[in-house]
Amino acid sequence: MKNNIITFIGGGNMASSLIGGLIETGVAIDKIRVVDPEPQPLAAQWKVRCDTNNLTAIEESDVVVLAVKPQILSDVAKSIATVLPTNPPLFISIVAGVRIADIARWLGAELPIVRVMPNMPALVQSGASALFAGEQVSDSQRELAENILRAVGLTLWLEEETQMDAVTALSGSGPAYFFLIMEVLEKAACALGLPQENARLLTLQTAFGAAKMALESQEDAATLRARVTSKGGTTEEAINTLQAGGLQPLFDQALYAAQQRAINLAQQFGEQ
Repeated sequence: MKNNIITFIGGGNMASSLIGGLIETGVAIDKIRVVDPEPQPLAAQWKVRCDTNNLTAIEESDVVVLAVKPQILSDVAKSIATVLPTNPPLFISIVAGVRIADIARWLGAELPIVRVMPNMPALVQSGASALFAGEQVSDSQRELAENILRAVGLTLWLEEETQMDAVTALSGSGPAYFFLIMEVLEKAACALGLPQENARLLTLQTAFGAAKMALESQEDAATLRARVTSKGGTTEEAINTLQAGGLQPLFDQALYAAQQRAINLAQQFGEQ
């Protein structure tokens, strides 16, 4: 990976987090290129080479990371199609909701494309990224894509691209669910009489500690929950109240709604 030239088309938050992660893992600044209509902030932050022209930027690239908004990806891909080199690069799409078949159609050829669903904690190198490789992707290119995404957190491969919609509903949108839970816990604690700052700090540290325990434990979440829940105690009373309120069915409905929206958006973007 350290010898490959990696070009980012789009310089938003996710691209910036990947660039930061790559530099931290030892990728040289001169191996990273960025194309963005306003490249100055990234150039100032990371000292990487920036450009405003998609076409010249990919000429020497081994990897092109598509990191634009889904609404403009078709136009970007079609412009790239006019200047594809004889030995095309590996394309990695971190664009939400756009299928590999549509990207390949816009690029005008069967090319090596890896689709990725990262999530917001990649901004602090604690992301979770699911990857799916198109048929043209070689084993070495799979490894390269994985190494790039691993710079900002956990990576895993999907067996079917359709699973990406479920990933979007779970880990793509998931940080917002946990932020919501932290938000309501903090408000509930304040209603019980805690000062707002104390409630905030206790909520954040409890969330962090629970996640850390789950990551480092060999036990599943249900077992860990049972260990914290003493018979007849305060935790059991709270858990019973949450379950009686339909917490599991509510989350079933929420993730299903997010998955269906992801499917609909993929169809919508694919029509462009």
